Amino acid sequence: MSGKLYLCATPIGNLEDMTFRVVRTLKEVDLIAAEDTRNSIKLLNHFEIKTPMTSYHEYNKIDKGHYLVEQLLEGKNIALVTDAGTPGISDPGEELVAMCYEAGIEVTSLPGPAACITALTLSGLSTRRFAFEAFLPSDKKEKKKILEELKTETRTMIMYEAPHRLLRTLEELFETLGERRLTVCRELTKKHETAFVTTISEALKWYGEHEPKGECVLVIEGKSRKEMEEEAQKKWEEMPLEEHLEHYMQQGNDKKEAMKKVAKDRGISKRDVYQALLKKE
Repeated sequence: MSGKLYLCATPIGNLEDMTFRVVRTLKEVDLIAAEDTRNSIKLLNHFEIKTPMTSYHEYNKIDKGHYLVEQLLEGKNIALVTDAGTPGISDPGEELVAMCYEAGIEVTSLPGPAACITALTLSGLSTRRFAFEAFLPSDKKEKKKILEELKTETRTMIMYEAPHRLLRTLEELFETLGERRLTVCRELTKKHETAFVTTISEALKWYGEHEPKGECVLVIEGKSRKEMEEEAQKKWEEMPLEEHLEHYMQQGNDKKEAMKKVAKDRGISKRDVYQALLKKE
């Protein structure tokens, strides 16, 4: 009978956020797979956990992943921990989970801290719908494509950034998204936790004069649907009325239905469309 993989969330700063369930599980499993054993040993020592550890990270995830699956198939229970937060979020844990499911191994997740959710709830921005982007890719072309996609994102966006890249990222966000409300979260759950509620342009100015310190979570306002509707309406208004009408008639609509669609696009009444067309005849 195979063992079980336990995804164990660990504190992102404050050790008091460690759950009783995670402590118990880390003590009971046969092996702990850690992103950085040198970092995790401090956590284990604090909670007097003596379970053996092995490394599992981005650079050994294939070979070590196969090894961990073999151990699980032999009946061992394994806990996966990341440096901080929930395994599988912006780390190779997701690939180990996929490998386990392919091998028919049971997986469970022990909930706990996650920097993205902590920052979102702290941001003061809408939490109903959100998109998590983690770290933007280092490849310039890929990054540009993602930023272009985010231009029309209506959900609140969350991304991670290192302090030495923060200013450049803010510049790219401003160039692509324009002005948006923004909350920059730092030192989450720690003594000097800060949530800088600002805008992209104001953050650019501030961090241009003050050197960023510590890992950051950026929570960015999504584009409003009203703004998108206004932009679409403006685009249609630039097109001659007759051309706009012809656009819909070529799609198989009769003149009455085409006028109805034109009126909706332009935010005016069908009667206004009819009167304007009469004047042009």
